[in-house]
Amino acid sequence: MLKNIAIAFGIVFIIVGILGFVSAVTPNGLLLGYFEVNPAHNVVHLATGVVALIVAFASEKAMRLFFQIFGVIYALVALMGFFMGNQPLLGIVAINAADNWLHVLIAIVALYLGFGMKAAEPAAATTT
Repeated sequence: MLKNIAIAFGIVFIIVGILGFVSAVTPNGLLLGYFEVNPAHNVVHLATGVVALIVAFASEKAMRLFFQIFGVIYALVALMGFFMGNQPLLGIVAINAADNWLHVLIAIVALYLGFGMKAAEPAAATTT
């Protein structure tokens, strides 16, 4: 199950990263009219998506570690975003309040997947 979630995360982040470069869905630099993006933000999404796909095909341990690290980073990014307001994160990555709240949600989900979700149990052997 965690593998499917990691694959879905990877695909979604790659799609979001690509869409961030499409002017038709980023009027005034706002992805879907809400989330502030710029090339640096898009590259972060693309890189996150690629790493998620890589770990999805590595091991459950790698996936858990990814979600643990990813969750902590996104929680920190959300906190920094709230602290900095609508200023670019680290002077590079464009963000706004909508991004900050989305980062909170992503952090909660990732932290649950990394720390709280039960490990997959091996399939029981059937006897006949």
